[in-house]
Amino acid sequence: MSPDFESDLARVRAICMAYPDAAEKLSHGAPAFFIEKGRVYAYVWHNHHDDGHDAVMVKTTGREEQAMLVEMDPDFYHVPPYLGPAGWVAMELSGDATDWDRIEERISISWEMVAPRRLLEAGGR
Repeated sequence: MSPDFESDLARVRAICMAYPDAAEKLSHGAPAFFIEKGRVYAYVWHNHHDDGHDAVMVKTTGREEQAMLVEMDPDFYHVPPYLGPAGWVAMELSGDATDWDRIEERISISWEMVAPRRLLEAGGR
């Protein structure tokens, strides 16, 4: 778990809100980042159901990519409950040890997966 979850959340929020048409809402008590029509591209969970993880959840292309990411680095990626069956992957927030480059890249990919054509054609992120 993150030693300073609020700082990590602030950093994730800054990344997520930098995208065109980004918005934030609470979903089941956790921050969810979305664009029009409620298309969510990231969630942030803090010790969800006492699971011992602080993590950012993002979309993948499906179960194959999800499995590849988890196999590649099981200390960083894991399959989150509820969202995992739909191909989402969780990335660990670990304070200063957090791999912010990977988190930013995966959030970007997730945003692009839900962004409407008009935002992508306008230059996206």
